[in-house]
Amino acid sequence: MIFGKLLPREGNFFELFNQHGEKIVEGSRAFILMVENYADQAARERHAEAVISAERQADKITAEVNRLLHTTFITPIDREQIHSLINAMDDIVDLLQDASETMSLYDVRAMTEEVVRLAHLSAKCCERVQHAVSLLGRLSKQDGAQAAIKTCEEIDQLESDADRVMRAAMSKLFREEQDVRELIKLKAIYEQLESISDRCEDVANLIEGIVLENS
Repeated sequence: MIFGKLLPREGNFFELFNQHGEKIVEGSRAFILMVENYADQAARERHAEAVISAERQADKITAEVNRLLHTTFITPIDREQIHSLINAMDDIVDLLQDASETMSLYDVRAMTEEVVRLAHLSAKCCERVQHAVSLLGRLSKQDGAQAAIKTCEEIDQLESDADRVMRAAMSKLFREEQDVRELIKLKAIYEQLESISDRCEDVANLIEGIVLENS
């Protein structure tokens, strides 16, 4: 029994990463539906609850990964890389929930075209994150490592696109919005949405580092 506990075990980290990636995508798609159906209060609340549900399930997966780190003798990649990656991924879904709750707390009158565009760019980033994470178990194969790097580059490009949209949105907001309270609300939401793609880029950078060290 004691000997069995000392045997090297790799845990199920890659599968847990995949599950977490699915929750990120689930939360981002629910967020888009909330934004697109913002005028319908019942639909808005239903989709906001779906964002919260995805975040809670992602939290459980993060906790399981961190628990496994304490009980697994040998891990498939560096422990610090595992810890940094799962927590960076969890930040993404946390930010989706934060943005959803901010819209409700601030009682924003209506969604702007820029909010919708940023939400879609965020969702695309989230989908690319899921894909990059799904390739981690294939880094020993050349095509897996190359595909992961390519996906990370796509995330970087999407983050740049989101940054441009956010800057243009801010410029338009300060030129055209006459209601100071609404300006403050939308500014906060734009910044939160842009931070989602920033965090996706952080995950991409972590994955690039893992690829370089393990492929």
